[in-house]
Amino acid sequence: MEELTWTGSLGDILDPILFVLVPVFVALVVLRIAVSVLLPAPTMQTNPDGTLSAVSGGPAVWVPKLSNLSGLLLLALVLAYLIVGAIMGAPGAGIIGGMSQQLVPVWIALVVLFAVSINFKRRLGLYGKLFDSTIGMIGFGLVMFWVFVGAFAAVDMLLTHAPLDQVSGMKNKVPGTPLRGAEEGEFQWYLLGGDALARDVFSRMLKGSTIVIAIAPLATLFAFMVGITLGLPAGYYGGKLDTFLSFLANLILAFPVILLFYLLVTPEIVATGLPQYMAVVLFVFPLIFSAVLINSRYGGQPGKNWTYLAIVLVPLFLLYMSVINANDSKIDFWPLDFFDIAPGILVVFVSVVFVNSPTVFRIVRGLAMDIKTRDYVAAAQTRGEGPWYIMLWEILPNARGPLIVDFCLRIGYTTILLGTLGFFGLGLPPESPDWGSTINEGRKLLSIYLHPALPPALALLSLVLGLNLLADGLREESLKD
Repeated sequence: MEELTWTGSLGDILDPILFVLVPVFVALVVLRIAVSVLLPAPTMQTNPDGTLSAVSGGPAVWVPKLSNLSGLLLLALVLAYLIVGAIMGAPGAGIIGGMSQQLVPVWIALVVLFAVSINFKRRLGLYGKLFDSTIGMIGFGLVMFWVFVGAFAAVDMLLTHAPLDQVSGMKNKVPGTPLRGAEEGEFQWYLLGGDALARDVFSRMLKGSTIVIAIAPLATLFAFMVGITLGLPAGYYGGKLDTFLSFLANLILAFPVILLFYLLVTPEIVATGLPQYMAVVLFVFPLIFSAVLINSRYGGQPGKNWTYLAIVLVPLFLLYMSVINANDSKIDFWPLDFFDIAPGILVVFVSVVFVNSPTVFRIVRGLAMDIKTRDYVAAAQTRGEGPWYIMLWEILPNARGPLIVDFCLRIGYTTILLGTLGFFGLGLPPESPDWGSTINEGRKLLSIYLHPALPPALALLSLVLGLNLLADGLREESLKD
């Protein structure tokens, strides 16, 4: 069986177009930047129908149009590679076709999500407005691509090989290398090559996204629960409570982040049970937040209040006890233990929540101090509303714009932190396919073999880039409210 090329027979048609279009696009972008700096903006006139059109400007008018057109053509070419590649698969469309065919469930999920969202965007609030922003749509597309990849890879739908399987003769093999003696029904190539232990780089990259997508958003959400629950009263009440909580936050923030991670995930600290004790404290905040949120809203209606509290808090309490309780650990007393989290994942999760919570606290505190002076807060106080009702139902909703933007950015920071921990071999087990560990394994032979380290590094880059673009799009649209 022959080794795969990157584009296979599909490249005979599309590659020449790509080699011409990319330099043209780059040249036009550079020219557009130069024109915008050196030439005056075109003068505009109002047409009878109320639209605007340029009446002069020369290159300042046609250069942006040409660059936009070349960008659209390049996008159409990329889509052609993916769509035709997904139909042809390997070996006809080469490595790109093989990967695109494996990712067909992801493409379908993205198309359905975008079609439904765009169709109903006027009914979807800030999320719907996101689709009016080009930057926001691009960022959202990148993020949701990896979300769907992580979800499908979790059930092994996209993988060509098991991420821990080692195949004889595939050590450090280049992308597109066929397997020797592949059995019936087994995928016949390593699409992105093999690593130093003869494992499939493509499958490990996809499986690694599951770890990132599972930990980063949840850890950020828990950090926000802690930060909001403490930041709102600190900003609203002020005084000694604010001074004490701000001191604790500043104390934690005084430590360098990487050093703090090292301290929390080192085996000696883990052996003391400190991460579990920290989980007992940090993971109780969603319970507190939910209880206060419901009670502040329905406190005057005892029937509804107790019903909603029971519906929400009982499952959360059982989940909380299952998370903090682990067999043969420092905390092992709860009989209804439905599952155990791997010790490495729990340590990383707690570390991320602990490090991010003080920063969220300071943001929420600042927003609460600003918003509590608004007229609608004074009106709620005049109506006789309680402090927690005002904080959670008046101040918090009006702080949602900055908090949503920060949430997206903080998931990106958390993703980088997870990659950093994996790169240094801390927290997660050594055989874990998470991107940081994979990059660390691949960088040892980086001067000889690029393919083991490059795919997870590009995956990490694209996810963080998508989160940053998504945050920019959300910020742009939230400012229009």
